[in-house]
Amino acid sequence: MTDVLDLIKSRKLAYEQKVLSLAHAAENSVDVLHIPEKTKYYFEKNAIDHLFEGNAPYRPRYILPDYDKFIENGSEFLQLDPPKDLDELLNSLMILYRHVPSITSFPVYLGNLDKMIEPFIAEYSDDEVRKKLKLFLNYLDRTITDSFCHANLGPEYTRAGRLILEVEKEVQNAIPNLTLKYNPDITPDEMGELALNTSLFCANPAICNHKLNKDTYCCDYGIASCYNILPLGGGAYTLSRIVLPKAAKLAKNIDDFFHTILPDCLQSMGDYMNERVSFLVEESGFFESSFLVKEGLIDKDKFVGMFGIVGLADCTNILLEGTGKRYGHDADADDLADKIMHTISDFVTSFPAKYSPIAEDHFMLHAQVGMDYDKDVTAGVRIPVGDEPENISDHLRHSARFHELIPTGCSDIFSMETTARNNPAAMLDIVKGAFSLGVKYISFYEENSDLVRITGYLVKKSEMEKYRNDQVVLQNTTQLGAPNYDSNKLDQRKVRGV
Repeated sequence: MTDVLDLIKSRKLAYEQKVLSLAHAAENSVDVLHIPEKTKYYFEKNAIDHLFEGNAPYRPRYILPDYDKFIENGSEFLQLDPPKDLDELLNSLMILYRHVPSITSFPVYLGNLDKMIEPFIAEYSDDEVRKKLKLFLNYLDRTITDSFCHANLGPEYTRAGRLILEVEKEVQNAIPNLTLKYNPDITPDEMGELALNTSLFCANPAICNHKLNKDTYCCDYGIASCYNILPLGGGAYTLSRIVLPKAAKLAKNIDDFFHTILPDCLQSMGDYMNERVSFLVEESGFFESSFLVKEGLIDKDKFVGMFGIVGLADCTNILLEGTGKRYGHDADADDLADKIMHTISDFVTSFPAKYSPIAEDHFMLHAQVGMDYDKDVTAGVRIPVGDEPENISDHLRHSARFHELIPTGCSDIFSMETTARNNPAAMLDIVKGAFSLGVKYISFYEENSDLVRITGYLVKKSEMEKYRNDQVVLQNTTQLGAPNYDSNKLDQRKVRGV
């Protein structure tokens, strides 16, 4: 009860943040999952981590509704007819977003926003659309107070997409994350350059390699939360992670890591994820009661379990301690990391996952971005901040090698010199080169920008400063981003030029 009372008395939490925290505390007051002693041991050592999903899963972690179906049919449950003009569309979306649950209690996916809006703007001038979009985007930023929220653009050019980027550059919002699905065969250079130039003013949008990601599932995909590639009309039941450097520290040597610790951790996490999925599907009642299911906006058969990994770099460096070799700089280190990745991938692609037909009854690998309490744990398969290669081409080749086995989201982030704003064509050349190598997802921000990408989500430096000074802040993710930014020395990301 002390924790509950602390939440109630907190001077650093807004009212809504207290309500969500108290709900989480209530969920954690019950234990409904069977967790074997060995699994508990690896949780205690933080070698595996459930990412505070809660003790009693009652909603999927990530949900990607089929918004096109909603626009076509309206919603009986929400008493909304199909929208007939732009005002009705934006109003209907604002209402629906309020009712899309997730692990954060906010919608993590807002749809292919440009394509949803494009059919409704023909009768309006650019200025008229900009005014309506500005109101809409500011509403989202002020009411979805969690940066793990994503809207998608592209890959085709749309007038709506262009206008969204122009407005986003003006409003400088942290929410939603935007991603341009980019395919050089489809996306005009002008659109790619506009997107990249915009990102150097507001860290938005990120760029997704559409060619490499579009066939991840037998249905269309969306980018949700940070950069998670998930089935449209479905989502992810759960995301747990293996914290590789913590597992490495439990091993006596490299052989012990590969033959005992790593297999034990993988098996424990796989069993735990199945336990969560089983409770959610069989006992929680979510899929029997949600209007999203009844109205065909989501389908249980389009959900997957995300098998997260974090800290590949730190794990490799621990296992090679004393040799002077390190991840991202030595062939032997990268080969060892490659062996770790293939070992994990082989397990994940053969381990039977419950209720996951769209993933052929397996979990799917994900490069998890880290948590606020992580120290000396580098996001996913990235090279640690401050240890990046001098040459960005070498960095991108390394990224491509380790993106290959990860289907549900991996990324790299680059801080750019201010002068890059003057050369969007050169920025686009970097993206084209990176995607031709096999990089799956990439993002940029300008070195002095107030908005920065922490790991996959956006936070304002000015808001983090308020939080450090014990002021109440609007967005939950500022509270996560501030310690992450400091602990992982994100201000020391290598600044690149063009």
